[in-house]
Amino acid sequence: MSARKYRPSTFESVVGQQHITNTLKNAIKNNQLAQAFLFCGPRGVGKTTCARILAKTINCQNLSPQVEACGECDSCRSFQNGNSFSIHELDAASNNSVDDIRSLIEQVRIPPQTGKYKIYIIDEVHMLSQAAFNAFLKTLEEPPSYAIFILATTEKHKILPTILSRCQIFDFNRIRVEDMASHLAAIARKENVEYDNDGLHLIAQKADGGLRDALSMFDQIVSFSNRNVNYKAVIDNLNILDYDYYFKITQALLQEDIANTLLIFDEILANGFDGNNFINGLAAHFRNILVGKDSSTLKLLEVSDGIRQKYLEQSKAASASFLLSALNIANQCDLNYKNSKNQRLQVELSLIKICHIPSALNLSASAEALKKKPESTVKPESRVSTAASQQPDQAQVIKEEKPYTTAETQAINVASEPPKADLIPPPPIPSEKPRISVQALKSAPSIIPNLNDLSGPVNKAEEDTPKYVSGDSRKPFSSDDFLQLWNTYAADIKKAGKINMFTIMTANPPTVLDGFKIELVIDNRIQEELLILEKVDLLNFLRIKLENFGIDIITRQAEQNEKKRLYTSHEKYQHMLTKNPILEEFRRKFNLDVN
Repeated sequence: MSARKYRPSTFESVVGQQHITNTLKNAIKNNQLAQAFLFCGPRGVGKTTCARILAKTINCQNLSPQVEACGECDSCRSFQNGNSFSIHELDAASNNSVDDIRSLIEQVRIPPQTGKYKIYIIDEVHMLSQAAFNAFLKTLEEPPSYAIFILATTEKHKILPTILSRCQIFDFNRIRVEDMASHLAAIARKENVEYDNDGLHLIAQKADGGLRDALSMFDQIVSFSNRNVNYKAVIDNLNILDYDYYFKITQALLQEDIANTLLIFDEILANGFDGNNFINGLAAHFRNILVGKDSSTLKLLEVSDGIRQKYLEQSKAASASFLLSALNIANQCDLNYKNSKNQRLQVELSLIKICHIPSALNLSASAEALKKKPESTVKPESRVSTAASQQPDQAQVIKEEKPYTTAETQAINVASEPPKADLIPPPPIPSEKPRISVQALKSAPSIIPNLNDLSGPVNKAEEDTPKYVSGDSRKPFSSDDFLQLWNTYAADIKKAGKINMFTIMTANPPTVLDGFKIELVIDNRIQEELLILEKVDLLNFLRIKLENFGIDIITRQAEQNEKKRLYTSHEKYQHMLTKNPILEEFRRKFNLDVN
């Protein structure tokens, strides 16, 4: 097994933990060794290996100039043969009782027979029982000068703080993909195994930072592929979804090819892959493309050079807007996947939505172009003559674009800007559909197509389209008109079941202040938070109906004397007596209590 055969025996041969090995070498060189070390980190990153190298190096009788164990002295040979009297290993997972620790403490009292130090390596130390920790605590706090403890664990949070405070703590990193792939390549050369870089990178990514896992997978694939570790052998043996699938399906999404997208997804399912794993992998693929769009972030791609080049090519074809919208849709699909009864349909709907993103982005770009063209082409002295021909020019622009669907044509009509007030308007056309200004389009986000719901129509039915006005309009209005609309909105939200918001709007009548400010008196902070949630829809309703986009709502918390308080039972009874004095005689006759 490669993990045992190629286990590091010196600090120099440890992979990916240079920050720890350099610190330990300097401590040995300067004779500044701590009494207790704690090595913590994920599995398979070299904690126990470094503990053994440290123990061997401390007692080595002929240290090299690079502060490495010689491997030839009596201490080194006895350690390598497993019969050293100065280095003891204890597996706390199977020896976690207080009796085991007491036995270890008894051994600590005996000085080393050979070497300068007596070293105890306790692996999986977090498995010790509470009583064992307490028994070990005093010895760890005041050990003999010749005793050194090296503790190793994958779960530092389970160790008592009193233990942690007595140790030098070293946090091991997950091993980088590049370092792991280089180490696997060196082993493959020593074993005369054929390999390619893409396959080794894939093994390193699948290992998730653990070199021992990577070496186990390497041995498995060497046997599976008859000593030829290539990319195809890795994906076949480890059941990994191929990069090519993600590149192909992304290309189909960019081309809005729904049929090919669904066929590729069906092929992925037929090969035995899970839909949730696929959508997560697709999101990671979009993230990698987004990272590849900037040369400064290209180093974040932990892939081989061949795959990195593919990401670079696809990043040129995909815009950042497309990638961000696709990531959002994929993330929502991942969140909803487990709760969905038809999980395949959940993924297919998300893929169809992503397919429609380029069309939606083109619509937004067309609306922006129609907005900017009249301003950039019309000169001040020719505005009157140009205004009469402005409508045909816009129609010509639309005609020269690629063919649109019916829904897209409606969206372009909505985005068309009406003539300015000082221009001569074109002759009225009775059958022409109502148009919406670009300013209203910007100030009314509800008519912009939603990328998360691209399967629905772009606009509502024509008869439901509200009459939008310019975002700069500040038309005066009367208090009666305002209150009538205010009460209409309150009645609508009451029908919608928002009783708390209805109470806030009707408990205290709003006041119209200067500058089109609407002051509403509220009782507490909870009411203010509810109003904030409803404020956008309420302001849109009032501004459009009153044709005044300067309207704003401000709140004022009611003072103590303004707040309405509940009447007590005695106060209610006194009020009833003023209406009917006979009640008092009735109460006395039957000896009734007011409460």
